[in-house]
Amino acid sequence: MELNLTGKTALVVASSQGLGKAIAEQLVLEGANVMITSRSEEKLKEVAEQLQSYNKGKVAYVKADITRKEDIENLIQKTVETFHSIDLLVNNAGGPPAGTFETISDEDWYKAFELNLLSYIRIIREALPHLKKNGGKIINIASSSIKEPIPGLLLSNTFRTGIVGLTKTLAQEFAPYNILINTVAPGRIATERVAFLDKLNAEKLGITKEEMEERVKKNIPLGRYGTPEEFAKVVMFLLSDANSYMTGQSFIVDGGMVKAI
Repeated sequence: MELNLTGKTALVVASSQGLGKAIAEQLVLEGANVMITSRSEEKLKEVAEQLQSYNKGKVAYVKADITRKEDIENLIQKTVETFHSIDLLVNNAGGPPAGTFETISDEDWYKAFELNLLSYIRIIREALPHLKKNGGKIINIASSSIKEPIPGLLLSNTFRTGIVGLTKTLAQEFAPYNILINTVAPGRIATERVAFLDKLNAEKLGITKEEMEERVKKNIPLGRYGTPEEFAKVVMFLLSDANSYMTGQSFIVDGGMVKAI
């Protein structure tokens, strides 16, 4: 199967660590030119040097806070100035704080909305004129909570499902431009975010982080956490020329953990 990603320009958001970094890495290995971005210039420089050492696709980076409209505008502008196009867009953002309904303030709700939903909207809006030129692919990263809410993660449960509604609607609006857009949702993938959540839940239960991990693994049919690379490979297929007819869909990468149909 030919992915035909060589020479294409990809913008991967929140890509200095975790899932975003894994996706950027796989794109570079496939020969794509990749713009990475996050709020940490130090991390971006380190990741860019690592990816560039593969001598495959080209890599550049722009520091950006995706809750700021002006940062998003600058990010799109710099990507086009550097690589002359945007063919592939991967929207990604760190998870909002844990909490229950009675502990979450209005400020928390606004911040989570800006980070986990409005940022995707703004980035797509800015990138759209470039994607429309030759068609393209958009991936919106969400969470397995789009199918089964996760206790204690009310903010994530609310805004991740909003991503699904956005994706489904834009699939219809963008189809005439040959732009395919899909949602990909991770379950328990071994990232810093998941390790933090395991530690948080372990403290609540008065057990060790390792014991917490073992409890979670018992609910995963494959009996283990996924790797960022495994998740990234699913995204690669959806971004590639091998995917020519799937749009507006949600794909869960979770080792069979979610029981919902």
